[in-house]
Amino acid sequence: MQQLHAYWRMEYIEAPRYPATMKRPFTELPQMGDDRSALILHRSRLSYLVLNRFPYNPGHLLAVPFREVVDPEELSGPERADLMEEIVFAKRLLTAAMKPDGVNIGFNLGSAAGGSIAHLHGHVVPRWNGDNNFMPVLGQTRILPQSLEATWDRLASTVALLPPNS
Repeated sequence: MQQLHAYWRMEYIEAPRYPATMKRPFTELPQMGDDRSALILHRSRLSYLVLNRFPYNPGHLLAVPFREVVDPEELSGPERADLMEEIVFAKRLLTAAMKPDGVNIGFNLGSAAGGSIAHLHGHVVPRWNGDNNFMPVLGQTRILPQSLEATWDRLASTVALLPPNS
């Protein structure tokens, strides 16, 4: 049997995901500000982009409406339009900063679909050819080649360079 040694991951594993007092992270995170502690990268009028603390790949972003709802049908027309513009901005940001070969965009609606927090949020995940190898299938292990902090720094430095959505 071969051993996989990733000693640097322990710091990530043991780090608190949210402050202990945070009960509703998607509504409370925006109150923290726009720095690495909240991992928020961009705000629009009705929604925002945040780096996922449990990423599938480096650069995994969440597009989140400020108003807490669990289903897209609960959003007003302007909220739906704004959320979609944030998703488009997220794709542009990832393309400019990380140059992926593709992007997965989607929503997990309900716990059976994988929704872990009862607040609507869209996933925008950069993908590269060959990024999904045997490790998740055989080893039940996901390998992330970049820390959240380094990913946030890379994306945050690109946000200001992008023109706003039209």
